Amino acid sequence: MRDGPARDAGTNFNCWIFSFHLQDLTVAAAVYSRKLSECQPDNKKLLLRMFLLRFSNLLLATDYWQNPPMKILTPLITILFAALIATPSFAQTTSASPAGTSSSGVAQSAAPGGQPNQQEMMKQMMELSKLNENHKLLSSLDGNWNYTIKFWMNPDPNAKPEESKGTAVRKSIMDGRFSIMDVTGKMEMPGPDGKKKEMTFKGHGIEGYDNVKKKFVGSWIDNMGTGIMFSEGDYDPTTKTFTYTSEFEAIPGMKQQIREVMKIVDNNHMAFEWYENQGGQEKKTMEINYTRAGKK
Repeated sequence: MRDGPARDAGTNFNCWIFSFHLQDLTVAAAVYSRKLSECQPDNKKLLLRMFLLRFSNLLLATDYWQNPPMKILTPLITILFAALIATPSFAQTTSASPAGTSSSGVAQSAAPGGQPNQQEMMKQMMELSKLNENHKLLSSLDGNWNYTIKFWMNPDPNAKPEESKGTAVRKSIMDGRFSIMDVTGKMEMPGPDGKKKEMTFKGHGIEGYDNVKKKFVGSWIDNMGTGIMFSEGDYDPTTKTFTYTSEFEAIPGMKQQIREVMKIVDNNHMAFEWYENQGGQEKKTMEINYTRAGKK
C-alpha cells in the first residue's frame, strides 16, 4: 500500500508522456506514409525503419512493459500505422494498373513498356486478320492443273533434263486466308542400286500473305524428305511474278539458298522456275509449266 500512490503518479506521468509522443507519432506516420508513395523501393525500407525506431523510443520513454494501460494502446498504434502506410501504397498500385478506370488515359491506352493494352492488341489483331487483294490474288489460282516438269540433276551442263508429268489441285482454306496445293506425279529416280526406277511423287504446299510481315509466305513438304521448307517473297504486279527465297538443307551441313519464281502467264497458265546457289553461282535446276484443266 505504501508504493501505491507513487506508482499511480508514475503511471499517470507515463500516460501523459505516452499521449504526447503518440500525437507526434501520428503526425510522423502521416508524413512517412506520404513519402513512401514518392520514393524508390529501396528508400521505402529506410523510411519504415526510421518510423519503427521512433515507435520503439516511445515504448522506452513510457516504461511500457511495466504499465498495463500502455499495452492496451499498442494494438491501436499498430492499426494506425498499418492503415496510414497501406493507404498510399494501395493508391499507388491502383493508378499504375494498365486495367485502370477510363479516367486514366495513360493506363487505358498502353501497358508498362509501351505495349498496347489487351483491348488495343485485340483490335489490332482483328484488323490484321482481314483479307486483302493479296489473298484474293492467291485465291484466283484455285482449280485443277496439269503440269510438265523438267529438272536438271546431271552435273553435265550439256545433259538433257529429266522430264515428267503430273497434276496439281489448288484450293483456298481458312476463309481465303491461305491456299494449299496438292501435287501428284510420276518421276524416275535413282534407286539404292543406282538404277533408275519410276516412283510416285507427292507434295503439299501452303501459301498465304502475312499482313504482319507484309510478305507472301509459303511452306512445302513432300514424300522425298522429312523436312519442311519455309519461304518468303513478294509479288510484282507489273510482270505478274512471285519471287520467293528460302534456305534448304537436303543433307546435314549442306544448306542451299533457293530462289523460286512463279509467273502468272494468264488465267490458264503458270510458269515456275527453281534456282539453287551452287558454289556461289545461281543455277536453274527445275522448271514447271502449269496448264489449267478446264478453261477459266
